[in-house]
Amino acid sequence: MRFRTRSVVLLLAFGVVLVSVGVSARAQDKTHVISLGELNQESARKVETRASDESAVRELLSSERGRKALQSAHNEYKKVDKAVSQLNDEELSKLALRSRKAQADFAAGRISNTLIVVIVAAVAALIILAVSLPRD
Repeated sequence: MRFRTRSVVLLLAFGVVLVSVGVSARAQDKTHVISLGELNQESARKVETRASDESAVRELLSSERGRKALQSAHNEYKKVDKAVSQLNDEELSKLALRSRKAQADFAAGRISNTLIVVIVAAVAALIILAVSLPRD
């Protein structure tokens, strides 16, 4: 009889511990400021933004004017293209903004072919510098 009573008491104590752990775990889940779904969406948004920025820079560099500018600056397209993926998000975002603006200005006739070559050469130089300089 004592064994049975002890077993029942131990089982009840174990049940109380399990319930209290479950309640505290649910309480912790409710106190999170950002849900897992929101974190996933933010991560996906960052990946999409980075891909779009890389595409904008590569589009400018791979254009006919871009390749000519790289050749005149004695830079290899493959080397610069590889360096684009090594840029941090902030550097890449700035260069993508400049690349998009240069493409739009050229398409609208606001800048000459010579100026676009200079811009592409400057972008390539910035990419190479950003990748080759040590980071803190």
